[in-house]
Amino acid sequence: MQELASFYNKKIGTYQEQLSKIKKELFVSSMVRLTIFILAVIGIYFYYNTINVVIGILIVSIALFLFLVSRHTDILYKKNKVLSLIKINETELKALKRDFYDLPTGKEYKNPLHHFSQDIDLFGKGSFYQYCNRTVLPQGSETLAGLFTENSINDIEIKQEGIKELAQLPDWRQEFSAVASLVETETPYNTILNWLANYKRFLSKPMKIAPFIFGSISILAFIGFFIVPLSIFALLIVLVVGLLITGFFVKNITKLSADTGRIQTTFHQYQKLILEIENIEFNSELLKKKRDAVLTNGVKTSKILHEFSRILGALDQRNNILFGIFANGFFLWDIYQSYKIEEWISKHGDQVQHWFETIAFFDAYNSLGNYSYNHPNYVFPKLTSNNTVLNSKGAGHPLLKPEKSVLNDIHIDSEQFFIITGANMAGKSTFLRTISLQIVMANVGLPVCAKDVEYSPIKLITSMRTTDSLTDDESYFFSELKRLRFIVDEIKIDRYFIVLDEILKGTNSTDKATGSRKFVEKLIGSKATGIIATHDLSLCEASNDLSQVENHYFDAEIIDNELHFDYKFKDGICQNMNASFLLKKMQIVD
Repeated sequence: MQELASFYNKKIGTYQEQLSKIKKELFVSSMVRLTIFILAVIGIYFYYNTINVVIGILIVSIALFLFLVSRHTDILYKKNKVLSLIKINETELKALKRDFYDLPTGKEYKNPLHHFSQDIDLFGKGSFYQYCNRTVLPQGSETLAGLFTENSINDIEIKQEGIKELAQLPDWRQEFSAVASLVETETPYNTILNWLANYKRFLSKPMKIAPFIFGSISILAFIGFFIVPLSIFALLIVLVVGLLITGFFVKNITKLSADTGRIQTTFHQYQKLILEIENIEFNSELLKKKRDAVLTNGVKTSKILHEFSRILGALDQRNNILFGIFANGFFLWDIYQSYKIEEWISKHGDQVQHWFETIAFFDAYNSLGNYSYNHPNYVFPKLTSNNTVLNSKGAGHPLLKPEKSVLNDIHIDSEQFFIITGANMAGKSTFLRTISLQIVMANVGLPVCAKDVEYSPIKLITSMRTTDSLTDDESYFFSELKRLRFIVDEIKIDRYFIVLDEILKGTNSTDKATGSRKFVEKLIGSKATGIIATHDLSLCEASNDLSQVENHYFDAEIIDNELHFDYKFKDGICQNMNASFLLKKMQIVD
């Protein structure tokens, strides 16, 4: 922990020094622009009677001013990126202390019908997603949520190697995240993809050469004006004709400009993100495959996106009224840039989705690499193909503070079913979520909170937090029955680890005991593996008739008229319950 805190503090100090230097650069840049403007005004004032000199001063001043504005924008970008890097490291320092509740909760990904996410605090306030997530792009957040919920047991070792490699690249991960944080997502990525897929061009092929021909005429007119000299009216005629030609397409160009204006920053920043991916060599199979995917026929995608970003920026210059009038009047600027945009869309538009998905992948996997880096004492499960499903030594819940977490061992084989009894608040539900989360994390490829883990990959399905539905006029009991029916149907077609917490709560105790016993027998008859927590001690009698069933419990003791928990997972059946004691202790009953 101290080493991690030292690393992040050192990073903050380095970036704060950089920020101080950048602020000075911004001040100098602003003063230089002001100086150029004042000199231009003075020059025009003294030479206002010499039209040739005034035009020359205007051209030089505008060109120089645009260059300085561009340079100032670059410096401002550096400042914002450094600020983002400082924030990234401050966030990690807080997360090391388990202070992460101001991060995105992922509540939009909650789904009560999912196989397990509702039951194990995967999303929402204080969730594992909130603790782990460091994505900065909406699509990256969706990708990370998808990784957590896909319930896939494929290629786990390949995922582990990718996460291990990213864990050892904290500087690269932070740089990528800082650049990604500056992406402006005014338009959702799926809207951009739809726009590209459905775009209809309005400029025909012959319009490709029109700006070159007209621009040549304009240059000859300028040469004639300064050398011959031609009358100023010759330049005005060329200007008016150019504006008339541009005006013929102005409606379509304006719409194109409005559409591209909303995505310009996205492409500009995505180009930088692709460049970050291209500029690093990966060794793990998964990351190498993803990196190679951004090479288009041997051409770097960053160059293709940079070209598009540059064209969009060039078209955006039309919003500068002075520049727009002269550039369109003499060089058909809007037509030229619009044609280039349409050509780019025709050539590369269908590849953009793949590039976006690659960026989202690295945004999501950065969170996984960051999680692994921040937990160097956690272990990557050793994958096995023997009878053991999960053999976890020193397992703990990753959201509990280490100094307060009580670690437990669990060894469960295929087709075994554990019945867990215990007093209220003794740790049953936390233990169920610990085991469930270990399975989810192992399937994602993450290291888990344990000292050593052997794991035979298996999908997870749970029933722990069934709720009634007023909207569907559905009782709690009926909702629970539907959930249990869902589990029975799922285990017919795939292999699952089943986690149940106090099933059939919506009926009377006798009916509950009978029904629970029959349901456990049904699961065991289906050769299922899993755990059920219950307060019904009669259910433990199943171990007398079914060899696959084992009884375990969490205990509570009353010492000096106070309730004590050790939160240890033990063999056998719980004998101490605490409801009556708590009712008296809290003076609810006599």
